[in-house]
Formats: sequence, C-alpha cells, structure tokens
Amino acid sequence: MKILRTVFRILVGLVFVYSGFVKGVDPLGTVYRMEDYFIVFNIPIFIPFSLYLTIFMCTLEFLLGISLLFNLWIRKTVWLLLPMMIFFTILTFFDAVYYLVPDCGCFGDALTMTNLQTFLKNILLMGFVLPIFAWRNKFKNPLPPRGEFAMLLVVALAFSSMSVQCYRHLPLIDFMDWKVGNQVNKTEVLPVTFYVTYKNKKTGEEKEYISPNYPWNDSIWLADWIFKSQRVVDPNKNQGVALRVEDSHGTDYTASVLDNADYQFILVSYNLDQANLKGFLNVLPLYKHATLDGYSFICLTNSLPAVIKKFRMDNGTAFEYYNSDDVVLKTMVRSNPGLILMKNGIVLAKWGFRDFPTYDEVKEKYFAK
Repeated sequence: MKILRTVFRILVGLVFVYSGFVKGVDPLGTVYRMEDYFIVFNIPIFIPFSLYLTIFMCTLEFLLGISLLFNLWIRKTVWLLLPMMIFFTILTFFDAVYYLVPDCGCFGDALTMTNLQTFLKNILLMGFVLPIFAWRNKFKNPLPPRGEFAMLLVVALAFSSMSVQCYRHLPLIDFMDWKVGNQVNKTEVLPVTFYVTYKNKKTGEEKEYISPNYPWNDSIWLADWIFKSQRVVDPNKNQGVALRVEDSHGTDYTASVLDNADYQFILVSYNLDQANLKGFLNVLPLYKHATLDGYSFICLTNSLPAVIKKFRMDNGTAFEYYNSDDVVLKTMVRSNPGLILMKNGIVLAKWGFRDFPTYDEVKEKYFAK
C-alpha cells in the first residue's frame, strides 16, 4: 500500500505541476479563457479580476503539485486538492455536454484537448485523488511543519513572481504557432488522400482502399461489394495559420503579408481602445526609420474603421492599419500592442510593448550583415 500511495501521489503531483506551469508561464492566455467563462456564465463583473484570479489559480495548482511530489503538508493541502478537483470535474462535465467554451485550457496552449477528453481526464484523475484524500493521515512528512510551510511559501512566491514577469513581458515558453523561429505561411500544398470502404454483400467483410486504387470498373467485383463510406486525409489542414489580413474595404492582403520575402514589422493590437498608448508612441521612431529604409510596417487590429481613424488622428500613428480576427491576434503575441519581426513567412523576433527595441538594435541583431 505504501508503494501504491507513493505512485498515486507522484502521478497527481506531476499532472498538477505541469498544468500549473504551462498556464502560469502564459498567464495572458489563461486570462483570455477565464474571461470566456465569465462571459458564458454572464458574470462580466469578474472580468477585471481575471489576471489576479489567473495568477492565484495557477500558483495554487503548481503548489498543490509540489506538495504532492515532495510529500509536503499533504494532510492540509488535500483539503484544497479535493474541492478543486470536484469543481473542475463538474465544470468540464458541463463543457463536454453543452460546449460552453471551445477549449477550457486545462493545459494552456501546450496541450490542446477536446472538452470531452478534458472531462474524462478529470474523471481518471479523481480516481487517484480520492484515495490520496482517504490516505491523507498515512503520509509522513519529511520536514517539521515550519520547514514545510517555509518551503511551500518560497515556491509560491517564486512561481507567482515568474508568472507576473511573463505577463509584463512575454511568456518564457511560447506554445503558439507564432513562436519565434516558426514558419507561419503555407509553404507547400500536399496531396489530399481519399479512402473508400466497401462491404462484401455475402460475408459482411469490409475493405478500405485508397481511391482510385480499387476495382471500381470491375462489374464482377461490384456485384459482390457495396460502397459503405469515405474518409479524407488532408495533410494541409494544420499547415500555416488562420490569419486573414483585410483592409477597410474587405480586400485580402494575407498573402502579401505572410509571403513577404523582405524584413517587415507587424504591430499587433487586437483592441485599440484597450491598448497601451505609451507602447504605441514608443514604437513610432522605429516605424519612421524602418520605412525610410524601405521596410514594411503595418498594424493589425480587430477595431472598427471609425475607431482606427480616430486613433490615428489622436496619436499621429501614420502606419497602415489592417483588420484581422481578434482571437488570432491574441495568439500572435501576448501583448497589446506587441511587435513581430518577420521575413519570408518566418517569425524572427517578438516584443511586448514594455520591451520595444530601437531600430538600430533590430538592425544589429537581426538584419543580415
């Protein structure tokens, strides 16, 4: 039983450490998902507190994982562990049944799961958590109570500080398609494969063929076999990204942006009304020097044309504005505004508004000598 207790403790601890870390390292991504829940449950009053709740929740989750992994204060922490598991199991049940949100984000963007998979994962995890709760008095603590408390306090402070740092700048680990080094334009169109399944009328046997590599023109064969189903394998489905760039008239400029063979700067602000104005003003010198050297500098936003026009006039931002979906813009860079340097469809660098570089710094570090 001691071995079983240890295995259960370590398995649940690893899950909680991983789940807390991948969300805490990208707190703004978790904030977006939490806001989705507040909107779905019609409690927008909590939206302004999303960041604080996110950092608290991720820190608590990580802390519970550390407690289990290192056998610290388990008799007390299980009283937080069990209610948390019950709450999220119920929540993910409603997600699975009613599809409240498309992605609950239980593992952030590091591991995407369907709502049903998330619920089943929580059911499985409950099968480990309930015995741990029942065995809570059998776990022997290796440190004195004050030592355990001090260690968990240090972990909590360190983790929450890291999470705040990732919010103020950019995630330490980028799990998104637009991470530095990724190629975000579709470089090659691969062939689509069609599979057809036929069933034998006499024996009930089923066979799958790659179309058109089956005896479709054999009348004798067709007399014994009947078409049942077809499936399609499209290797291009997950290539590239879902970005679409349009001007105010709806003209599509996506290809000219993603396939630009030269250096280009993309300023991303999913909502101009909520953007950090100082960040916009700080990037203006870089914009002016870049355009003088002939490099493209555009801004992508989801704001309405009237809002864009007023923002340009009020703040003297002369660069071109284009419209894109706000969900995609939030995945491009976790900052409002944020800056991306690209060339030939490859993301070379990203900055949050607190870390915007000078044009000379960009030239020295990223431009070919």
